[in-house]
Amino acid sequence: MRTRQEWEDETLNPSRKRAPERRVHFETPSGIPFEIVYGDAEYPGEYPFTRGVHPTMYRSRLWTMRQYAGYASAEESNRRYRYLLQQGQTGISVAFDLPTQLAMDADDSLAVGEVGKVGVSISTLDDMRELFDQLPLSQVSTSMTINAPAAILLALYIAVAKEQGASESELRGTVQNDILKEYAARGLYVFPPRPSMRLVTDVFAYCKDHLPHWNTISISGYHIREAGSTAVQEVAFTLANAIAYVEAALKAGLNVDEFAGQLAFFFNAHNDLLEEVAKFRAARRLWARIMHERFAAHDLRSCMLRFHAQTGGSTLTAQQPLNNVARVTIQALAAVLGGAQSLHTNSMDEALWLPTEESVRTALRTQQIIAYESGVANVVDPLGGSYVVEYLTDEIETRARALIDEIDKMGGAVRSIESGWMQAQISESAYRYQKEIESRDRIIVGLNEFKNSREGTDDRPMARFRSDPAVEQRQRERLKAWRARRDGARATELMACLEHTARANENLMPCLIVCVEGGLTVGEIGTVLRHVFGEYEPPTVV
Repeated sequence: MRTRQEWEDETLNPSRKRAPERRVHFETPSGIPFEIVYGDAEYPGEYPFTRGVHPTMYRSRLWTMRQYAGYASAEESNRRYRYLLQQGQTGISVAFDLPTQLAMDADDSLAVGEVGKVGVSISTLDDMRELFDQLPLSQVSTSMTINAPAAILLALYIAVAKEQGASESELRGTVQNDILKEYAARGLYVFPPRPSMRLVTDVFAYCKDHLPHWNTISISGYHIREAGSTAVQEVAFTLANAIAYVEAALKAGLNVDEFAGQLAFFFNAHNDLLEEVAKFRAARRLWARIMHERFAAHDLRSCMLRFHAQTGGSTLTAQQPLNNVARVTIQALAAVLGGAQSLHTNSMDEALWLPTEESVRTALRTQQIIAYESGVANVVDPLGGSYVVEYLTDEIETRARALIDEIDKMGGAVRSIESGWMQAQISESAYRYQKEIESRDRIIVGLNEFKNSREGTDDRPMARFRSDPAVEQRQRERLKAWRARRDGARATELMACLEHTARANENLMPCLIVCVEGGLTVGEIGTVLRHVFGEYEPPTVV
């Protein structure tokens, strides 16, 4: 390990041949000088990255402020993205509606009542064009929360970028593409695990060669935590899933250092600030050791756990919703103190309805206040060296590793999910947490303590978001018009080609791009793949 002086020479002033004097980078409001990092045991940007993946962290570049948004039509969602960018957001994060997430078109009989409700409805290339209208994809970083049909939506994104004149090598962003947590915690699966893993690794292989700056997966602990897991389980189950993805990619013939640097993670940020900070530090260190010791990764980037964080949706209360501003602030601060590369802050009214412009602006301003007013971004790993944080970091790593060892003995994450074991562990933790609330062993302000004295006097946002009920009909009409004007014979030919490629076990990404450019819809592609792969039936968990 480097000495403190060597670290300063290389990271703070690498061009100087002689060692620089001890450097002061800024002062507190009282004029007290501060350095960029404190401590002499391990430095930020060094393996195993406990203290951060970059030597100077937020001193060089703040985290990406990426507010998750999407609702109704592509046109309305596009307006929200442009509004957020005008307010200082630095990246786009797309929420898709349930039919899109399940590879169904807006006119599917099972989509009735769900079109545009919890995200934007995307069925065609034309929808995708409208979603990113006036947003240059060669310049903006985009995250798409999509899993079972992730490869299809990425194909649509690439097609739109090419129409804008952007090259694939310029594109920056993330596609969630994490199907294992759908089986374990979220439930928006389509295909069985084995073909789903093939779709995941097809994206890995394609992006390795064509989209070098794209994160090919966002391995998500967020939804595992939302389903009721503990912080330790969130780390363990997320990294166990990540191990399964790495093993699948190796089995598909990829070299670990060819794809591991494009893996990203997605964690939750809950209310216990110290445990959450320690969780992020422990996850980073544990993943670095897994990649180096288990998979013999040589490229340091392969060992870096880079993560997006989102504040805890399940922690928000419909009662006294203004209290949620305080909760979100604590959670966002935990993510920043823990070294997140990207952050979404929930809006105070999300326990009630989709957020209004006012509430989403307040959520974004929360990030900006932490970044520019709190001072915590001025130093790397601000809580590093704290006795309690270091203790919790060690404990979380040890306990998460023990859970991963248990999963390994079962045959890995896929086997633990197929048997229902992982789901049962999460359910048990969720039940225990709820019992603590009901017994008031765990206090939730405004919910089971400090309630308003009179029924119906809870504080509520001044405005309520209301979706347009006509969205579904308009989307159905758009889809009908799209099919009428495309080349029907070409569409039939492309579906046959897609089925052949899926059965031949070839990489599906090139074929999917051709299919969406040729006019096939998300639902049509999903139907072909369902025919080839089948549909997943979850195990019964008692």
